[in-house]
Amino acid sequence: MVNEHNQSPISLREGKVFMDGVEVLDSVSCTVTFVPDVYSGRTLGRKGTDRRWIGHDITGTITRRRSTPWLKEAIKRYLETGRTPEFTIQGLMNDKGSDYYERYGSDMVTVLGCVLTGDLPLTMLDSGGDVANETINFGGKEIV
Repeated sequence: MVNEHNQSPISLREGKVFMDGVEVLDSVSCTVTFVPDVYSGRTLGRKGTDRRWIGHDITGTITRRRSTPWLKEAIKRYLETGRTPEFTIQGLMNDKGSDYYERYGSDMVTVLGCVLTGDLPLTMLDSGGDVANETINFGGKEIV
């Protein structure tokens, strides 16, 4: 039942991240973004700019605590085979105490054909003694 007086927005702490169907137990944050490729143009005699979507990109970021050597293993497989590693990444928001969940249930996004992009940290040392968080960027091919 939706609260009568208090709103219950989604808590971003309530969720899970999966890579190839395996939960990333050490995930800290995950963002998946749809980026439209927008045509913008003008024609004579018309005021303003016409716009339309003519394509798109899917990007994302996962931040996780380093607890397994999976990233080094993926890089090693690439170096040995020359084949780009592809992943399926899923993000699940399931805050059962939120108004969103009450109305719509869990919210899951699945991205197919994910390829890691950007810098991939192989080692990290810090005299401040913080924990090892890896921020991994990816680009996806398709959302289901």
